[in-house]
Amino acid sequence: MSSDICAALSPEEWSILALSLKVSLVAVAAILPVCFCIAWMLARWRFPGKLLVDALVHLPLVLPPVVTGWLLLLLFGMNGPIGRWLSDVFGITLLFRWTGAALAAAIMAVPLMVRAIRLSIEAIDTRLESAAATLGASRLRIFFTISLPLALPGVLAAIILGFARSLGEFGATITFVSDVPGETRTLPIAIYAAMQMPDGEAMVTRFAILSTMLSLGALMLSEIMVRRIAHGGRHVV
Repeated sequence: MSSDICAALSPEEWSILALSLKVSLVAVAAILPVCFCIAWMLARWRFPGKLLVDALVHLPLVLPPVVTGWLLLLLFGMNGPIGRWLSDVFGITLLFRWTGAALAAAIMAVPLMVRAIRLSIEAIDTRLESAAATLGASRLRIFFTISLPLALPGVLAAIILGFARSLGEFGATITFVSDVPGETRTLPIAIYAAMQMPDGEAMVTRFAILSTMLSLGALMLSEIMVRRIAHGGRHVV
């Protein structure tokens, strides 16, 4: 079925799919280091305001996506403090650009990615790190040889979940960067646009099936990673 759907895609539809994949991959790659640092901080550190930080990280899950997009517009728009600074200093404009769509997708993926990585970090047996420290290993060596490898299933699960969430992002994206064909028209926006067309039913069907297959595959891979975390890294299917 997937090969039949791919064969039925027009060049314009292929470009929409390619743009969606690019936006999702860039969003996940850009936000992954930030998510790992936040997850490590929440899992290992004790500090005042930790509950507030945790709540802010998960806020995009409960806020209407349109509100998230509006906040991004206020911050990163041409008149926003960050957007004006990026434009004046680096000549970078996120508004009505695919990079802005990637930013919106990244923000919406943060809660899922942080949670997956945090659970993996919390599952690490700290006695292994303590034993390595008593043998004279530096903190950096402990991190790269023990902590990071043990947290890797959670990191991979976060990447997959973030990709799936970014691929399905609609509300924040269309609010922040609007619908610009060839620039910000990702799969969800293309589906919405096709639904407004009298002859768009076939395109909606093709894109809906493609989106479902990609998201379902990503969720299944993520579940495998989560099970590996729960079973101490053993191979589980």
